[in-house]
Amino acid sequence: MTNESDGTTSADVDWDAQAAVFDDEPDHGLRDPKVRQAWAGRLRDWLPERPSDFLDLGCGTGSLSLLAAEQGHRVTGVDSSPAMVDLARAKLAGRDAVFLVGDAVAPPVGEQRFDVVLVRHVLWALPDPGRALRHWRELLRPGGRLVLIEGVWGTVSPVGLPADRLTALLAPLAGQVRVDRLSGEALLWGRDVADERYAVVATV
Repeated sequence: MTNESDGTTSADVDWDAQAAVFDDEPDHGLRDPKVRQAWAGRLRDWLPERPSDFLDLGCGTGSLSLLAAEQGHRVTGVDSSPAMVDLARAKLAGRDAVFLVGDAVAPPVGEQRFDVVLVRHVLWALPDPGRALRHWRELLRPGGRLVLIEGVWGTVSPVGLPADRLTALLAPLAGQVRVDRLSGEALLWGRDVADERYAVVATV
């Protein structure tokens, strides 16, 4: 997870302490119906039409997990913050969803395999993103897909993962790789943004 306003990484932030205000960001809590609808539309485009097993790594408070569950997918979410996981469990109470406290790089899912692994704003902050991608690929069933929402934030001292670097890392791992540019979609972020934001959908 990342704080897009100042580029601090998960190593710099007490996410348990941040959990109570995490959803205040428009693209975190998805409280604005228009923002929520924009993300729901994107998920419908990125996820399989049929009900699938969906793994949300670095799930935060579960906002994207909730959208996936509403679209009929069976959700497993993983986050390193127990407070975030508690909020996600409450948000998806009564739905086909399980949330676990654990490391997004090596999630505690045992031998379970998934149709989709979604990771939002986590990969850029990892010391070895290629290693994480290789492990996440192993969590997919044949024909499964990685949905990676990333970006480069800031203009003075930008931090992040450019799309061309991510696609290069995915080249030996995936059969098809698609990049959707998201910077121009103000509804997703609740405001206009000038930095690089994108999603990569990689089918293995």
